[in-house]
Amino acid sequence: MVSITPTPLQLLRRGDLAILIGLLRDDGYTVIGPTVRESAIVLDEIRSLADLPAGWTDEQAPGTYRLVPNGTDRLFDYTVGPASPKRFTLPPRVPLATARRGADGTASFEPASPQTPRLAFLGLRACEIAAIQVQDRVLEEGPFVDADYRARRDGSLIIAVQCTRAGATCFCGSMGTGPEVTSGHDLVLTEVGDGFLVASGSPEGTRLLDRLPLAAASEAVVADAAQAVVATRRATQGQVAVTGLRDRLLDQLDSTKWAEIADRCLACTNCTMVCPTCFCTSVSLASDLDGRETVMTRQWDSCFSAGFAKVAGGNFRPRRQDRYRQWLTHKFATWHDQFGTSGCVGCGRCITWCPVGIDVRQELAAIAPPYAPEVVPVAPVAASPDAYSVGTIRATNRETADTVTLAIAPGEERFLATEPGQFVMVELPAFPPLPISVSRVADGALHLTIRSAGPATAALTTLQPGSQVGLRGPLGHGWPIERAVGRDLVIVCGGIGLAPLRPVVDAVLRDRARFGEVLVAFGARTPGDRLYSGEAESWRAGSIEVDQIVDRAGPEWTGQVGVVTQLLDRRDWHERSAVAFVCGPERMMQATVSALRTAGITRRHIFVSIERHMECGIGLCGHCQMGSVFICKDGPVFAVADLGDTFGREGI
Repeated sequence: MVSITPTPLQLLRRGDLAILIGLLRDDGYTVIGPTVRESAIVLDEIRSLADLPAGWTDEQAPGTYRLVPNGTDRLFDYTVGPASPKRFTLPPRVPLATARRGADGTASFEPASPQTPRLAFLGLRACEIAAIQVQDRVLEEGPFVDADYRARRDGSLIIAVQCTRAGATCFCGSMGTGPEVTSGHDLVLTEVGDGFLVASGSPEGTRLLDRLPLAAASEAVVADAAQAVVATRRATQGQVAVTGLRDRLLDQLDSTKWAEIADRCLACTNCTMVCPTCFCTSVSLASDLDGRETVMTRQWDSCFSAGFAKVAGGNFRPRRQDRYRQWLTHKFATWHDQFGTSGCVGCGRCITWCPVGIDVRQELAAIAPPYAPEVVPVAPVAASPDAYSVGTIRATNRETADTVTLAIAPGEERFLATEPGQFVMVELPAFPPLPISVSRVADGALHLTIRSAGPATAALTTLQPGSQVGLRGPLGHGWPIERAVGRDLVIVCGGIGLAPLRPVVDAVLRDRARFGEVLVAFGARTPGDRLYSGEAESWRAGSIEVDQIVDRAGPEWTGQVGVVTQLLDRRDWHERSAVAFVCGPERMMQATVSALRTAGITRRHIFVSIERHMECGIGLCGHCQMGSVFICKDGPVFAVADLGDTFGREGI
């Protein structure tokens, strides 16, 4: 159908809806609309106004559906029933072809002729029209076309109805598919007290309007109808956190919650059968007794079926949890990759018609909880290489023999918005600028932990309270803490590498319930080189496991001796969902990444902080280039998967 600018709303009297049904039938359409059958409102052929469900409404909840009288004569005072338009545009069974084998060994194949019924759908809701548009993308707009589907769609006409009430399982507002009907229709009706507000959405719809007895609609009636739709939208919004849902789901492929759902799921396929967008099918064969003629039929199938993923070598999706994961991640994640949209329209049928009441809204929230609210990046203070803001040393603390933490009161409060893993450029007159990771933001001060490794750092570590330094920043991309929400978190660091990760520990302690098990695995050269050794007990008190190891030690050290990867040797995250943050010397990080992968954490869930020489901190000087990225601007924190084969490669 060709969309046009909607016409002004006009009023069609209730009884005159019969004229519309009659016109459609006279034009050769089979009218498909809602009718009461077997204690449900289903889509079926409508021959007269009397076939519509006058005076009925529905009550729906997870695993529950029932019809109740509403004491009115309203015709569309329900939400959606078990049958969707898919039953008519993509029927459960469609003949494909007939194959014949001759006595002489010849073979012939005769395709079935596509059926071309003229269907006029009456009473479709916005979510159902959105589902038709989704199936159009799948079956008509790709490189291959389903000829039977196209024939049925080419011969169809849609008369929509605006939703003026929401059911308990409706969440179209969350999915952006309703309740307003905005496209994909020929006519749209809004039920009001004495009839219907009606407008066209296509040339065919306009031609129908010209043949109907219409009256002018009062401004009050139009306003009341619009308000009812707005109230319905409010009732259906906010039930699914769709922002970032694709990535959040794909981050949870190894979640233990898939097995928890499978314990309740019956794999009955109800959810896929009532879903208006599911398009999976299989081909069945029916042969005569001597096998000379075979009729091939396409029929609905479901990814929940036990045999759906069978191949010659076995079944690659044998468990119910695998099949549920396939269905949910396809609907809400990989459908975007394949067809550019979500595979769910928020109609709620899968919730209502699940025998055990599994609610997809709750499962999405449990499996892929929203990340922490995104923090709007703060514009760096004095970002230009020739401009600095002055900060004043408030206090100093010697951490080890060669490492000091400076608490600096910045001249600009924006510095205090530094995110974990970001850095600042610090300059002391007569010395070159240095990139220093922020090790804590507390009490109005930036804490910078600095190891004396050259003239500039040696000068910084000898500063006393009251001294001043130049600051630029905060700069770079920090640790993606939101990716660890709902997962185990593994923090692995060596030596001074704990400094950029201490803010992560602080963030976890502030909101401990949002994370799974948390491990801090820390390695140092000697016991005396351990940073923040006095904080380990407070971390443990916050339900964080702290495991330490040193390269060498005397008899006074009773802990482990060796390299930090030994702390991971007996760990196993294959059956758990985990994210790892790693910081330390690059060779240590390479070995740690290898150990974490062996323990079951994927490359895209392992993040490293890369150290390179930086002079500008904003990608203009070229010193910190590594392959296609500038560490200062694109990092310093990266997912290992994003670094490809440049991570750990000599000379890059």
